[in-house]
Amino acid sequence: MSFPLARLNRPTLLMAGLVIALSAGCAADTAEETDTVATPDAEAIRPFTIEVADDVLTDLEDRLARGRLPEQIPGTGWDQGTNRAYLEELLAYWQDGFDWRAQERRLNEFDHFKTDVDGLDVHFIHQRSANENAVPLLLVHGWPGSFVEFADLIGPLTDPTAHGGDAADAFHVVIPSLPGYGFSGKPDETGYNPERMADVLAGLMEKLGYDRYGAQGGDWGAIINRSLAGNYSDRLIGLHTNFMISGPAGGTSNADVPAEEMDLRREHAAAFADGRGYQAIQGTKPQTLGYGLNDSPTGLAAWIVEKFHGWSDNDGNVESAFTKDEILTNITLYWVTQTITSSSRLYYESGNTPATRPVGYIDVPTGVAVFPKEILFTPRLWAEGGFNIVRWTMMPRGGHFAALEEPELLVDDVRAFFRDLR
Repeated sequence: MSFPLARLNRPTLLMAGLVIALSAGCAADTAEETDTVATPDAEAIRPFTIEVADDVLTDLEDRLARGRLPEQIPGTGWDQGTNRAYLEELLAYWQDGFDWRAQERRLNEFDHFKTDVDGLDVHFIHQRSANENAVPLLLVHGWPGSFVEFADLIGPLTDPTAHGGDAADAFHVVIPSLPGYGFSGKPDETGYNPERMADVLAGLMEKLGYDRYGAQGGDWGAIINRSLAGNYSDRLIGLHTNFMISGPAGGTSNADVPAEEMDLRREHAAAFADGRGYQAIQGTKPQTLGYGLNDSPTGLAAWIVEKFHGWSDNDGNVESAFTKDEILTNITLYWVTQTITSSSRLYYESGNTPATRPVGYIDVPTGVAVFPKEILFTPRLWAEGGFNIVRWTMMPRGGHFAALEEPELLVDDVRAFFRDLR
């Protein structure tokens, strides 16, 4: 199967950006001759570079230096929330060891853009493969993640031969920041539930000229992609997920599910039982929570790192799954963009904005990567009742943040899944 080229390639887009910049410069030089100044077309696809202002980073340093931590009862560890000893260590590194500018340079090696979709400015990476027959692939993050989760997947997916793979497995990769996340715009109206998020992503892919493509995601990305597959099934060649959610299929009972799978479901549910508090808060009062987290980097770090600790495969040591730089790059992104509140609203919108087009059975071919430390487990029989499951992989290790924790395992499964769908 062949796929259309994007309407605008990287050199064309860069040239367009250069023309805009030169036009603006010329307009400034000739201000006495004309009052007309060239402005970018809001509908255009514009090159984007990550460049956080110095004063934002200076303010962050000042707030970190003045942080005020609460006491912790000795011996409680992570039982009641983020462990103070680890948080102090992380905050010290954030102040004295973490280099945001180095992370900017690393991330800016990829091709970033912004464009208007349905009245909202959407940021995305669009990394095209040199193989023009590559499959377009949409990678969708969740909360408290971001587009940076997928950084280590971009090279292997777009240039497989350079990473020990087969050229035939190449992808053109599109990684958006969801509305309200990262460098994307923040919705100024209610209603951005998973269904509407999916509409935005479908609009983005259409604008890029991709009429057929694959989709992959975890967390909210998996939920949004389900809406995408349900409402735009003619556009998806395949759906890959590392976060399968599905209830019992009609006419089946728990007795029909293998005992070992029901045991896994109960084990995952028990492990996650005391970690659901954030859902209740973000699903009901995200604005109230946001005042504190948007004002305090200490609070923001504590709120997010608890999830990285609790949801990953780490045997109690979060840094066996992630480096401090990986953790802090994600946290800093939330800080400098002030998106902790707007991102959390997705929980509220999901519970308070009913879908206008409820999704039923997903007939798009679906591949599932099951990581052992995921926050929940769905029996395959249940999944087959809601999805056209064609691949089911039980992973040997890894947790909720699969792209960050186990990029090689995830890449291998994505390649294998789409190999028969090209």
